[in-house]
Amino acid sequence: MTPNTPSILVADDDANVLIALKMLIKSEGFEVTTVEKPFDVLQLLKRKDFACVLMDLNYHRDTTSGHEGFELLTAIRELDEQVPVIVMTGFSSIDIAVASMQLGAVDFIQKPWKNNDLITKVNAQIKLSTLTRQGQRLTQENALLKQESQLPKSQIISQSSAMQSIINQLERLALSDMNIIFTGENGTGKSMLANYLHQCSARAQQAFLSVNMGAISENLFESEMFGHIKGAFTDSKETRIGRFEMADNGTIFLDEIANIPLSQQAKLLRVLEERQFEKVGSSKTQKINVRLVSATNADLPSLIEQGQFRQDLLYRLNTAEIRIPALRDRTADILPLAHYFQTQFCEKYRLSCKPFSKGAIKALHSYHWPGNIRELSHIIERALFLAQHDEIQVSDLGLATQDKPEAFAFDEATLDDIESHVIKKRLALFDNKAHETALSLGLSRSAYYRRLDKYKLLYDEN
Repeated sequence: MTPNTPSILVADDDANVLIALKMLIKSEGFEVTTVEKPFDVLQLLKRKDFACVLMDLNYHRDTTSGHEGFELLTAIRELDEQVPVIVMTGFSSIDIAVASMQLGAVDFIQKPWKNNDLITKVNAQIKLSTLTRQGQRLTQENALLKQESQLPKSQIISQSSAMQSIINQLERLALSDMNIIFTGENGTGKSMLANYLHQCSARAQQAFLSVNMGAISENLFESEMFGHIKGAFTDSKETRIGRFEMADNGTIFLDEIANIPLSQQAKLLRVLEERQFEKVGSSKTQKINVRLVSATNADLPSLIEQGQFRQDLLYRLNTAEIRIPALRDRTADILPLAHYFQTQFCEKYRLSCKPFSKGAIKALHSYHWPGNIRELSHIIERALFLAQHDEIQVSDLGLATQDKPEAFAFDEATLDDIESHVIKKRLALFDNKAHETALSLGLSRSAYYRRLDKYKLLYDEN
């Protein structure tokens, strides 16, 4: 049997009936488990998921009224409200059938049964149950999923060599299933790149589920991440699936991973190590197949030293770490990003796109961008409405001067400090391109490279 083979639980106190049903159902490609006692039915349902339960209504205590079967049916529904239960009895009546349906049975079979009818009913209820579960899952996904726009590579602004290198790295890593952690400042595009990693992977047709860990309270962590069963706690009026189950066979993206409470980190670690979990209130273990991608702007090694983050969890998270550079360190992307946001907002608000003035372009390049790409998006959106001239002016951008980096202290610096500072600024301006940077400084290539080696500066060979 394959791992996805539907498993049927058959309960009857007649050994001959169990043998006959097992042979029949197994011949149809199902996995079959048989039991003779109601108690064993409940114990198995606590430990394993079944696609369908086929159970007799009459056992040794009462062979005609069906009351013992009614008690079992009630207990099954308290334990699992979703598994389809088909009841059987040799003493059929309309009253018994109606009572069974009222207690949660989905169909009724009279003994002796007809093989084709029995198999048809089992198949029909399994299919209906699968569709019902899928519908419930979609309903919860619509309520819980953060809708992620599917950005093709053409819309990922990566003209800088730093971002081009990261995109190429992501496309290679996407071919694996290893855990990836994105680090870097707020607003650098970590969630968008996590989405892009998913699109490049073999899981692209499955769910990409983004979870903001900073928005999940400690007391709801297990319920939100792993789900709960009906009655697990006050107000749990229905069984709900958790985020990991929603992302099964796909990718789950845990943003702001450093915000997971220390008390809950061990539970997440267990899921990553064993790829299994239990819903709150259930002892039934469920296996999952997900790819984990996470992100943080925090200094996790420092949090580990402070006892606020588990080192073994970090080892599980960062099979590969991708650090996203701040916008001020990828200046070649600033103007293309500004144009991209301008086009998007002009389409959204049905506005005409105005060009940026030379002063505005210079201001965009020289600004420190503490809020990175997110801040740039907000500034461009606001500027579209504030601009009163044919061009977007510096004043329309509303850039906060206090956010600029401190001025270089030329009066206190050595000649080497000044030369190193000037070369760093010029490298950033020309996106680390050797030829353009050397020309702007009036240096020969050999003189330029000697200074790079002297100050241990990175550069692009082009």
